[in-house]
Amino acid sequence: MTKNNSTNKLNIILFVLLMVIACSKSDSADNDNVIENQSPTLNIDKSLIQFDNTMISKSSVAATFSVQSQNLNSEISLSVGDNFEISDDNSDFKKSLTVQPNQNKTLYVRFSPSELGTLTGLITITSSNVSQKTINLSGIAIKLRHNYRTYIKEHLAFGSGLSQSSVKSFDLHDDMEKIESIKMYVQLECPNAGCNAWDVFANILVKEPASNEWLEIGRYITPYGVDTSVLERGIEIDVTDFKSLLSGTVELKAYIEVWGSDGWNLSVDFDYTEGEPDYKHYQISRVMQYNKNSLEGVIYGEDQSEFDLDKTISFGENIQSAHLRTIITGWGHATPADSDGRRCAEWCFRTHDIKINDANRFQHEMKGIGCSANPINNQAGNWSPDRAGWCPGMAVPLRLDNFDENLNGKTLKFEYAFQPWVNDLQTSAQNKHAYYAISTFVVLKSDQEIKPAVVSD
Repeated sequence: MTKNNSTNKLNIILFVLLMVIACSKSDSADNDNVIENQSPTLNIDKSLIQFDNTMISKSSVAATFSVQSQNLNSEISLSVGDNFEISDDNSDFKKSLTVQPNQNKTLYVRFSPSELGTLTGLITITSSNVSQKTINLSGIAIKLRHNYRTYIKEHLAFGSGLSQSSVKSFDLHDDMEKIESIKMYVQLECPNAGCNAWDVFANILVKEPASNEWLEIGRYITPYGVDTSVLERGIEIDVTDFKSLLSGTVELKAYIEVWGSDGWNLSVDFDYTEGEPDYKHYQISRVMQYNKNSLEGVIYGEDQSEFDLDKTISFGENIQSAHLRTIITGWGHATPADSDGRRCAEWCFRTHDIKINDANRFQHEMKGIGCSANPINNQAGNWSPDRAGWCPGMAVPLRLDNFDENLNGKTLKFEYAFQPWVNDLQTSAQNKHAYYAISTFVVLKSDQEIKPAVVSD
């Protein structure tokens, strides 16, 4: 055998050996892949789900999560803790369920709190031959609110066939036993003609059935030429003091002192929030109201004899809490102006006194409340300078004065006193006078049945 032949045979043998080794390795890899592909797997697409604030005893919008599984030989079991529920169809929610293995399954979870506060939980996902999986859950439970819509885009304007006011009856919450607070929300939208260009006096009133008198539950000032859409719920006013009148079928009056045919589209709704009321029973009585509009308030700096600012308030028994509730806004650009150029009564800063039994008892500081910080900050006109106690596009502040003495069976003298100032009547007829549009009520509370205070001249 020649050397070349020997070499060729050796090369052939080596080639055959290499091919055998390569095939052996390939078969081993294929076997490994088969084993790996047959391994049981259970995967989830989320580790944490957070829910929006949800009212107690209600349920949130459901969130989704998916469960993917392969090569399992048993069903997948899912369970969830208190205050949460799960579902496989987004309809029937429960605390636990099972799903068939070896598929990609979309499931649902929702927040259904039974207690207040920040609540957490887990979705636990198990199958017999894989490790357990979990999804963390969290949400904030808030107090239950009952919402009632009243005026819906009611057009208030001035001109032929138009009206600055609207009177309508509405059915509101009729069980006050568990109502902790009542909030009113006012939204203003621009009509097709555009928003009215001026900041004007506006309020909402409720009719008192016993007297047929309209009582002002809240006052606000319209913004300059823009709507209130920047506020998610609108202008908010606490009207809990009127709990005894805002129950069942009520008659409301909405008023905006607008002088254009454009006007406003007004919407008003109420939130009745459940909780532990401070007292079971409320009563409210009018002390005085000079608040038909901005120019029919109490004249400031002139003869006030036509305005009855002195009252007598008589109280019954079982009273546990009492306070005065006052809303007041100044109007007019009368002179003499203050040293800083502020005219009365829209701009001049003043201190008002409430006298009880001839002694100064409570004070109302009519000064700036931060107009430039108004959330409705894209207004036209001079919306940002501080007025005396109010701002365009905001609720007028509620001035609450609490009595700390026992008032059972007592009678008090009440007087509303303005800081001295004399109008020189030198300005134009349009701005000749200064006015304070004012309403004051006395609110009584108790855990026992009580009667409203009796107010007399």
